[in-house]
Amino acid sequence: MIERRQFYIDGAWIDPVTPRDHAVIDPATEEQIGVISLGTAADIDRAVAAANRAFPLWSTTSPAERRAACERLLAVYKRRYDEMVETITLELGAPATMCQGQQADVGIGHLEGFLAAFDRLKWREVLPNGDTMLREPIGVCGLITPWNWPMNQIVLKVIPALLTGCTAVLKPSELTPLNAMLYAEMIHEAGIPAGVFNLVNGTGPEVGAALSRHPDVQMMSFTGSTRGGTAVAQDAAPSVKRVTLELGGKSPNIVFADADLEARVPASIREVFNNTGQSCDAPTRMLVERSVYDQVVNLARETAEAQEVGDPKQEGDRMGPLVSDTQFGRVQALIEAGVAEGARLVAGGPGRPAGLSEGYFARPTIFADVSNDMRIAREEIFGPVVCLIPFDTEEEAIKIANDTPYGLAAYVQTGNRERAERVASRLRAGMVHINGGPHRYGSPFGGYKQSGNGREGGLLGLEDFLEIKTLHFPESATA
Repeated sequence: MIERRQFYIDGAWIDPVTPRDHAVIDPATEEQIGVISLGTAADIDRAVAAANRAFPLWSTTSPAERRAACERLLAVYKRRYDEMVETITLELGAPATMCQGQQADVGIGHLEGFLAAFDRLKWREVLPNGDTMLREPIGVCGLITPWNWPMNQIVLKVIPALLTGCTAVLKPSELTPLNAMLYAEMIHEAGIPAGVFNLVNGTGPEVGAALSRHPDVQMMSFTGSTRGGTAVAQDAAPSVKRVTLELGGKSPNIVFADADLEARVPASIREVFNNTGQSCDAPTRMLVERSVYDQVVNLARETAEAQEVGDPKQEGDRMGPLVSDTQFGRVQALIEAGVAEGARLVAGGPGRPAGLSEGYFARPTIFADVSNDMRIAREEIFGPVVCLIPFDTEEEAIKIANDTPYGLAAYVQTGNRERAERVASRLRAGMVHINGGPHRYGSPFGGYKQSGNGREGGLLGLEDFLEIKTLHFPESATA
């Protein structure tokens, strides 16, 4: 049993004001593997006070000093890499091989991407009109991160805060808290000064809300559901905080007849099954040109039926469980809704895969003949479920693709480069992946509409944590 009841505040692990035990569950076995304490508003008050005390000194350190601190953190992370892999596999249920290559790798890739962007950041520049513009840290930042890509979101928030001279209070998901606490150990080991980074576990409605409402927090950065992001924005509004949000998605994947179907269709289906469908940018709506629709349905079915599901602690290319009983129930309910609405079940369906009687494992599922007004086409399922929707013309495909309240990512599969760029220019999404083009470290991540505000990663991810100050000198003065 892993016992981690303390919070990291002001450079030390301290007991909560009011201890309240919360079980950490292994989603592959449904057994308790650890216990943490859920915090309260009183714990947030202590953490914010520590961050507030640390801000004046940290914000005035040189960029070179802050860069060196993050380089030390990078070295610690690399040395303790296997610990992070094991921790995420245990509490999230993401397969060990996938954690090794993806879930834990982000702690290196994003940090290196930020360092490269940091070197291009202009702290002071003279405008064409002669005025001088300065970039300065915004202040104390509240960071709320989700369970599905835990280190990904932690690094995308903590590192730009540290580099820009901000101080921070992190509230990770109570479903996957152990990786965040391990990262706090690494930050401490790297010699980041006391109070610059703080961590309090807890629920969104209590600890998250207390952080969002706190008058001494100048910025909230939240990743999670659109519902959760709305709550953060509402809680932050009275104090007029800056709020950046990375929220949900229902990403379209347009497959034209001239695409390399044998390669791109299976790869697209596997991309949804990666992380058991628990990715906000997963290409879950596959829009298929009608002339190749039947071929694509067969390719999707074959890919789903070939997808191995099982113990995430074993090496190999497999799909692990969903994160929790609640998430399992939601995915099952939406699969059943798809059947009830008349979508054609091509592969998978309700229940666990054969041979798995415990753990939150779902069946890799393909629905064909889906219309875009069905629940399974409109709601973010966050599970291994793909909806196939036919279209006849390019114009119709774009219309269906944009008919969603979300706008995080979109995907285009075509052998025609001109068409790819033409279609991409009309898709209302923050990121468009063409023929399997990956998201690279250092590029901005974020979306349109109800998928959020702001961008994470690279130079734009640093800018979100900075305020702008303009110096207006007399005309006779020099900047």
